[in-house]
Amino acid sequence: MWTCKNLWKKLAPLARSSSTLCRQNARGVSNVFLHCLDMEKSLKRGDKERYQERINEIASRPNKVVPEQPITEAPAAEPATVAPAEVPAPTPVEFPSHAPYLLIGGGTASFAAARSIRARDPGARVLIITDEPDLPYMRPPLSKELWFSDDPSVVDTLRFKQWNGKERSIYFQPPSFYVSPQDLEKVENGGVAVLTGKKVVHMDVRGNKVTLSDDTEISYDKCLIATGGIPRNLQVIERAGEEVTKRTTLFRKVEDFKALDKVSRDTKSITIIGGGFLGSELACALGRRSADSDLEVIQMFPEKGNMGKVLPEYLSNWTTAKVKSGSHCQPRLIKLKDGRVVKTDHIVAAVGLEPSVELAKSAGLEVDSDFGGFRVNAELQARSNIWVAGDAACFYDIRLGRRRVEHHDHAVVSGRLAGENMTGANKPYWHQSMFWSDLGPDVGYEAIGIVDSSLPTVGVFAKATAKDTPKAATEKSGTGIRSESETEGTANSPVASSTPEPPPVPEQKDNYGKGVIFYLRDKVVVGIILWNVFNRMPVARKIIKDGEEHADLNEVAKLFNIHDD
Repeated sequence: MWTCKNLWKKLAPLARSSSTLCRQNARGVSNVFLHCLDMEKSLKRGDKERYQERINEIASRPNKVVPEQPITEAPAAEPATVAPAEVPAPTPVEFPSHAPYLLIGGGTASFAAARSIRARDPGARVLIITDEPDLPYMRPPLSKELWFSDDPSVVDTLRFKQWNGKERSIYFQPPSFYVSPQDLEKVENGGVAVLTGKKVVHMDVRGNKVTLSDDTEISYDKCLIATGGIPRNLQVIERAGEEVTKRTTLFRKVEDFKALDKVSRDTKSITIIGGGFLGSELACALGRRSADSDLEVIQMFPEKGNMGKVLPEYLSNWTTAKVKSGSHCQPRLIKLKDGRVVKTDHIVAAVGLEPSVELAKSAGLEVDSDFGGFRVNAELQARSNIWVAGDAACFYDIRLGRRRVEHHDHAVVSGRLAGENMTGANKPYWHQSMFWSDLGPDVGYEAIGIVDSSLPTVGVFAKATAKDTPKAATEKSGTGIRSESETEGTANSPVASSTPEPPPVPEQKDNYGKGVIFYLRDKVVVGIILWNVFNRMPVARKIIKDGEEHADLNEVAKLFNIHDD
């Protein structure tokens, strides 16, 4: 447990993953949403009843009609002029009754699938249903780049500058890209429509239809489930009562970013619980803000060091030490097991993601007991006409076995593959997705495969140069979302550097400038972290795909040219 006053200036090793963002308790949000819809529905019923009572009362009045007018015309004339002025009839929202391609969830996986479907079937009509009020957007910037903007209007514009200086929006496409749900069945060349603020609460797999929270039914030919996940909370917080829960943020959506941004400006202390990707990203972001304010930021985690579940212990300890050198640990109403108490104004619980599988029961779909998520095959199929992608998919990796992955690149790749298979491709998921994390513009890493600190690791390091930074990497690729530029890359015959064999892994006192960390299972490489080594992911992907046992990983490290100047 340590404070993070000057994290940004000290380049705290608070890793930035691509997609392990959290959101507010979706169960609570959906319950409130359902309640609001029920209220709205009952109000509409009440309006109609009052309208009809008014019409009946007017029609039954004696001697209220002008004598020159025929009595038979009075009932028709009065409702037409009086009733609408008193109670305007509500305009019904139109929904398409049928969607050839129905995508449940409005995140990265759904958008990638929609784009893939339209690429293979240009006339396709695709309907995305999301319970969020926003059009599809990328989640990584919510805990990363948006916090580093000096533009005070960033909360409204949701535009950010990447390390290469280029500006972009978090939204994948502007509103003009989409067709309206009402017009989806009519447009000549098809298109993609998004139904926002609606939640699918029931799936009738036999009848090929879904039911929304307002009882609307929509049928489909093929369906993708990309419902993502719900941020976990700690039981101790849930049991603490309303006073604590209202001061706790579960971070995942746009509204969570806006809410935490306001909290960080209006409060004196924030405690982040969790040492993983999200907790580390937010600690880094808020720590930078605290450098220019009186905000105190504390990060707490059970591991020995930051990112302790991912990085090998020596690297986790080294990066944590760099943060501590610029921080002051000040134990301050959070009681720890060792008796210490931490006083704080607000809590951010960043303790993982629970895959959203509420539809499994009504749809009769299998949920994996080990990893969670909808259990699918290598083609991401749960049924003959139902696919699952993104965080909610527990898929069979033909190289590494059954897995569930929570990263941006996986959402892109799995969504794209699901879209292809929905149009008849029948392709297995062989692509090893990657994720990345930057500790500011000068230090970062990229990873692929199974990177678990409980596995044996071998690290090979070298001295970094000015070009070995995330900023330089994004300048070269032209994008800050590095997976967008590298996922299509291949490595058929990587050429090793002729530099002499590197020295052994340095001790903790040394500076880990750049290097490669191999994660082993049964002496076979199953995961790789490239530490300040960029644009080499196709090489790492091929090593894992080959699945060979290597006698000397120092030789394998040469494939990444880490000793080149």
